[in-house]
Amino acid sequence: MRKMKIRVFMPALMALLLMGSTNLYAVDIYVSPIGRDDNEGTKDRPLATLNHALRKVRELRRLNDPAVKSGIRIIMENGIYRLAEPVVIRPEDSGTADSPTRIIKPAGAVAVLSGGKPLKGWEKVQHALPGVQNEVKVKLWMIDIADLDDNNLEFRQLWIDGKKAIKARDRNHGEMERILSWNFPAKTCRIPLPNGKDLGNVSGMEMVIQQWWAIANLRIKSVKIQGREAELSFMEPESRVQSEHPWPAPWISAKTGNSPFYLSNAIQFLDEPGEWYADRQKGKLYYWPRQGENMQQAEAVVPYLETLVKMEGTIDHSVSYVFFEGISFQHAGWLRPSRFGHVPHQAGMYMLDAYKLKIPGTPGKKTLENQAWVGRPAAAVEVSYAHHTGFEGCSFEHHASTGLDYKRGTYNNKVNGNLFRDIGGSGILVGTFSDEATEVHLPYNPKDEREICTNESITNNLVTDVTNEDWGCVGIGAGFVRGINIANNEISNVAYSGISMGWGWTPTANAMRNNTIRANKIHHYGKYLYDVSGIYTLSAQPGSVICDNYIDSIYKAPYPHDPEHWFYLYTDEGSAHFTVRNNWTPAEKYLQNANGPGNVWIGNGPKVSDTVKLKAGIQDNYTYLLKYRNLKLFDQPVNSVESGNGNEIVIELILLVGTAQFKDLVAEICREKGVPASAIYSWKNRLLVYATIANPEPLMNQFRQRIAGAEVRLYQDLVYKFETKVHCGREPVKEWDNIILSTNLVKNKSLQKEYLRYHATQFEKWPEVASGFCNADFQQLRIFKLDRQLMLIISIPKGASLDELNPRTTLNNPRVDEWNGLMKKYQEGIPGTKPGEVWVFFDKNN
Repeated sequence: MRKMKIRVFMPALMALLLMGSTNLYAVDIYVSPIGRDDNEGTKDRPLATLNHALRKVRELRRLNDPAVKSGIRIIMENGIYRLAEPVVIRPEDSGTADSPTRIIKPAGAVAVLSGGKPLKGWEKVQHALPGVQNEVKVKLWMIDIADLDDNNLEFRQLWIDGKKAIKARDRNHGEMERILSWNFPAKTCRIPLPNGKDLGNVSGMEMVIQQWWAIANLRIKSVKIQGREAELSFMEPESRVQSEHPWPAPWISAKTGNSPFYLSNAIQFLDEPGEWYADRQKGKLYYWPRQGENMQQAEAVVPYLETLVKMEGTIDHSVSYVFFEGISFQHAGWLRPSRFGHVPHQAGMYMLDAYKLKIPGTPGKKTLENQAWVGRPAAAVEVSYAHHTGFEGCSFEHHASTGLDYKRGTYNNKVNGNLFRDIGGSGILVGTFSDEATEVHLPYNPKDEREICTNESITNNLVTDVTNEDWGCVGIGAGFVRGINIANNEISNVAYSGISMGWGWTPTANAMRNNTIRANKIHHYGKYLYDVSGIYTLSAQPGSVICDNYIDSIYKAPYPHDPEHWFYLYTDEGSAHFTVRNNWTPAEKYLQNANGPGNVWIGNGPKVSDTVKLKAGIQDNYTYLLKYRNLKLFDQPVNSVESGNGNEIVIELILLVGTAQFKDLVAEICREKGVPASAIYSWKNRLLVYATIANPEPLMNQFRQRIAGAEVRLYQDLVYKFETKVHCGREPVKEWDNIILSTNLVKNKSLQKEYLRYHATQFEKWPEVASGFCNADFQQLRIFKLDRQLMLIISIPKGASLDELNPRTTLNNPRVDEWNGLMKKYQEGIPGTKPGEVWVFFDKNN
């Protein structure tokens, strides 16, 4: 049998530390994968499990054995320890300041506590598979999973040679479709049918939908096909929660596109290398190997346990002075999404119940309109009611949910110099968020302050490629904490925010105060979700400081609900009594939303000294971690304040004949790509689609293939942008209508350049024009250019009339008349206009 390789980092510093400390301990207990639990626990006769080593520790301390005066070491020899149940560390296992218990490994060894089961005995698929084409079937391998345990093991992850495989999904390479509508009373969703994919067998099929700052995993109950659309209904309880909760809800917007989604967990979706599907009814697992993977030798692992280690005390009898050093924690699963669905509120906390109040207002917040009660996701390692414990030089890898969670009643603990990588949820969580019995907007301030997580230290950790399943989770998340120190960590490749601190959405006094977020390096965040920030806070936290952090490189999310709604620093609802100073960011793109009193912002932005950038992140003694940072993991562009509206585009179809016979077909093609019919406009033989689309090429290709003779043109060169928030100093209305006009620039190249120069300097040299737009209540203006043709989009409040608003632009404003007269010499009508006609209006599709 081929010997299994162990993929875990080995910090050199930890090896020296462990080797040099041999004489400090009077008692050493050895554990080995080839040991026996009826052995003595010596180096020559080691135990087999950590649980039995802890029993020996417990007995030595119970009997007050004088040998443990200087402490106890549990030495875990090289190898993988497959856990059949969680390791539980209880108050009786506690050490003292003079006699701690340390769980370590020898120098050069790699000791892995794994919650996974290895899969051996893969075979090529020989029999027919309904729903799978033959050219795909011949690529597939299979293995029996019915005998992995007595219950036909349930799992949601598969790792091949240390790399997470992809549960079969209807769209590949990160692409998603957009929903067409959501019927909240009926609890149903309409989607375009996926091309070439059968939705007939829905047993086990799931929908993952992106909505604002969270995703939801919904188990599909039924699919009703209606033409080129499908109506989905969902299992309970998630169906009720998903359709009743107001925030974050499915996004429906003609302006930026509806909520994106993908379908998963159906054998007919298994269509590319790296994907897998488990047929639990027949006890078979199918996989299409990636290039270079040899399934006869591959290390295939699925998770068996949700939690590997529980450190559990009580409020009166806590765990203390137990430390893990250099240990690797791997392969913890999480099954709630498969059993109950998963509809998160924020930061991965899933909603148990949530609904909108008919009459807004609570004692703490008069405008509050929603109520929610949440649960907390499982973690690979969970700690409650413990003090003076810690994790040093450990690794947390290949987990479905949270890596490490200090949940409640903990203080004076240290999480230092660890690696958090390939984690489906948050890397690190600490502190109470909300009890399941407590509404999330209520401030947490317990009578017994021993419940509060206090004076925790989270330093010098590398957190990378976490939140890769539940995109709404965070790199490091802190709830109601006090005196926490989050410093010198590096966080990268996260789907949402880097560091989130606080809970409750309230300026009311609560348990939080004296917290510090300092000298962290946060980059390449916001991979999928916006309403996002490098550092994000909630609620009042007197005496708290955010300083000397380096935040840069937010991803350009492919399907954001609002392409502009991303930030480097974000103090959200109720944030109060913070000092935010000396943080380096490439621009001052910050948000202070519904903040409480007492916040002080000093000297943040690109002018901050470069020494802040140099000192932020992991300190010199822990740079061995940086070799596990992989910025090439995602080939995705980075956003900037100059990036405009991202993927806001205009597609024009010039037809050989009139538009009437093609309107329905264009609407159908748009629906297939999740673009609503309201985005379609027409004039004579031209059709327009104005929308925000992550990748317009598939839509344009469909137009070319299915509409004979159509010329398809893409307008994405944004040459002018007016916005009411920026240029009028007021918030835009919630809903607006778009008016679309088109013209040509004259053929003279010099005049074309002159026209563009006028618009580039208009706000500086002709400010009266913008004032006129503000006076007319224009919400935004966009001018897109392709060759010499212009597309002008004027956005006005929904239901308003351009004929009524437009005269206000020149009211008591003669300079606008002068501007309009000047522009006439640069413009002429597009083909098909009447003599003297310059601008043409496109009619909205009804």
